[in-house]
Amino acid sequence: MEKDLHPSVKEFKEFIQQHPHLIKAVRREEYTWQELFEDWYLLGEDDPKWKKENSKEEGNRSTKEGESKLSMGQITKILKNMDVNQLQHHIQQLSQAIGAVQGVLTQFQSQSGQSTQTGTQTNRNNPFSFRKD
Repeated sequence: MEKDLHPSVKEFKEFIQQHPHLIKAVRREEYTWQELFEDWYLLGEDDPKWKKENSKEEGNRSTKEGESKLSMGQITKILKNMDVNQLQHHIQQLSQAIGAVQGVLTQFQSQSGQSTQTGTQTNRNNPFSFRKD
């Protein structure tokens, strides 16, 4: 199969192997293989576009690494400054609030259940109630 390829396609494959950031760009759907091949064919291997794309990829990678380090530093700082007693107090308040909401829901459910049962009992006592004028 490799022997059947046009020489320019073979050169392009070698070029892509030297620029793995282009493979990632295709996987992220920023480019298609056709677009990259046409640009490579028209612009050549030495075009600044290829260097720009590579530096852009490295910049994104270093930014992401910096963000993760920064967030870990923030988490560590928060954990150091955390008052365990205050945290426990907030958790207890949250638990009480959840309990209150559950109590209200239980009341509504029992009221709606009672009204449904009362309505069905009235209909059973007077089966012709719908015929009143």
